[in-house]
Amino acid sequence: MSKLAPSGSNCDFVRGARAQRFIGEFDQQMTVAAPVKDRVEAGTALEVLLAFLKLGVSSFGGPIAHIGYFRQEFIVRRRWLDEPAYADLVALCQFLPGPASSQVGFSLGLMRAGYLGGLAAWTGFTLPSAIILVLFAFGASALKGPAGIGFLHGLKLVAVAIVAQAVWGMARTLCPDRERASIAVVATLIILSSTSSIAQIGAIVFGGLAGLWLCRGAAPAPSQQMPVAVSRRAGALALVLFFLLLFGLPVLYSLTRSQGVALAEAFYRSGALVFGGGHVVLPLLREATVAPGWVSDDAFLAGYGAAQAVPGPLFTFSAYLGAVMRPPPNGIAGAVISLVAIFVPGLLALVGTLPFWDALRRRTWSQAAMRGVNAAVVGLLGAALYNPVWTTSVIGPGDFAIALVGFVLLTVWEMPPLVVVAVSAIGGVALALASG
Repeated sequence: MSKLAPSGSNCDFVRGARAQRFIGEFDQQMTVAAPVKDRVEAGTALEVLLAFLKLGVSSFGGPIAHIGYFRQEFIVRRRWLDEPAYADLVALCQFLPGPASSQVGFSLGLMRAGYLGGLAAWTGFTLPSAIILVLFAFGASALKGPAGIGFLHGLKLVAVAIVAQAVWGMARTLCPDRERASIAVVATLIILSSTSSIAQIGAIVFGGLAGLWLCRGAAPAPSQQMPVAVSRRAGALALVLFFLLLFGLPVLYSLTRSQGVALAEAFYRSGALVFGGGHVVLPLLREATVAPGWVSDDAFLAGYGAAQAVPGPLFTFSAYLGAVMRPPPNGIAGAVISLVAIFVPGLLALVGTLPFWDALRRRTWSQAAMRGVNAAVVGLLGAALYNPVWTTSVIGPGDFAIALVGFVLLTVWEMPPLVVVAVSAIGGVALALASG
């Protein structure tokens, strides 16, 4: 699997420059001359649903790329939050169990339109890929041949452009001095030196400690209050429910021996014990479904391959697994149980933490720590840009050219991500046909 802006002097420097429009938009909201509003305007659940539905059908590339999509759509273009508040939110979701990008999306919807907005954000972002994977489970034909392979590879190249744009933009805002730039570099080295998901948490912890030491003298920039529509009582109740389900579902299964309860418990446990989301959950899902004989190894791997070709969160792989289960409930019922069960723990942990997070992030010592954490998150994104985004996508000059075109379209021409998806897909097909 996130931010305090630079001091006013840095922003004044940017204000006088004729930079690319996308940088100018969010740099302008960081300047002293144009401070951000303390609270964003309220929206509607329908507005949130339509915005996230667009991303749900176009956001290829995995959780790190999703964070870049969200930033471009909701921070730079719609300005639902400012950059520091968004980065704080990303950092929080990296700490919590569950799918980090889905938690960020749910939080944006929650802040925009309350609980219905959070549900709308989750639905719009999750449903498209879940439906596609369930159709695949029922025998929908996969893309084959050179053109199909090239199409899928072109979609992977979208992530290179999206993540590069996010790293570029966030680094300008969150690493404006030597101290924070150095923290970002060290965080990158920590991530690249280990394949364990614990390295992500370690890099963020390092950033917080380094921020307490190195960033205490940095002048705080204006940052809007997170409009969290969750009371502390509701947050505490969500945390109680998180642990009650984690420990109570196994007890319930032992009493009922219901396969439906066993299915819910297996996927809830997988969602509750993974940090950062994405590919980190795959070993847990394999242990939960293949080991007891519910899903064959071949079916598991086939579904994993299909999950790489669809937009949206990788956790929707759970819907495929629920649909292909051997013991009932399977099919649509199994898909719904598995999909809901794997997302619920991460969302409960998030709701339980948010009402306490905004107050904590405004304390003086916490702001210093968060400056370091913000820089570490930039390092995390930078490491992810290299591995797995770059290493699994850019394997030749043609791939680099497509990724570069996508990056320029996003940053200079300010094209929407859906256009970049189309251009990259067409480019991938053209490369495959030319080499075939």
